[in-house]
Amino acid sequence: MRIGVYPGTFDPITLGHMDIIARGAKLVDKLIIGVTTNIAKSPMFSDDERMAMVRREVAALGTGNIEVVGFNSLLMDFADAQGASIVLRGIRGVTDFEYEYQLTGMNRQLNNRVETVFLMADVALQPIASRLVKEIALYDGEIEKFVTPAVRQDVMGRIKENWLKDQ
Repeated sequence: MRIGVYPGTFDPITLGHMDIIARGAKLVDKLIIGVTTNIAKSPMFSDDERMAMVRREVAALGTGNIEVVGFNSLLMDFADAQGASIVLRGIRGVTDFEYEYQLTGMNRQLNNRVETVFLMADVALQPIASRLVKEIALYDGEIEKFVTPAVRQDVMGRIKENWLKDQ
C-alpha cells in the first residue's frame, strides 16, 4: 500500500489546499493530511479547530482514502510513524520551490526512505495563501474565491469574535 502524507498548518484550509488534496489522493492508496502547528506562524484557529475544519472539507470530497491526523514532531518522524513513503507538497511558484527544495534536502538527510513529490497548484489557485486570506478577511474583503463557504463562515466568525473581544 502506497501511503502519502500532505503536511500543513491549514490555517485556514483553502481551495488551493483542497486542489492538492484531491489530486494527491489519486496518486496514493492512502493520503494522510498531517495538520501541524508552525511555530513561525500565529494561527487564527486552534489545533483542534483546524483539524475539525480539514476533516469537514475533506469529507465533502467523498473519497475514501483520506485521513486527517494531527502531529507535532519532525515531518520525517511523522511520515515514518504513518508508514508513508511519500510526502506531498504543493508549489505555487518560484518562492515556494526554493523553500521546498531546501526543506526536501534537509528531510532527505533525516530520512532517505521518504520521497517528496511536488504538485504545481492549479493556475487559477496559485495566488492563494492562507496568510493572505486572513489578511483580506481582516479588512472586510471578500474571500469566497479562495475558500469554501463553510471556511469563509469560520474565518469571518473568528474575526468577529476577536473584534468584539477587543471592544
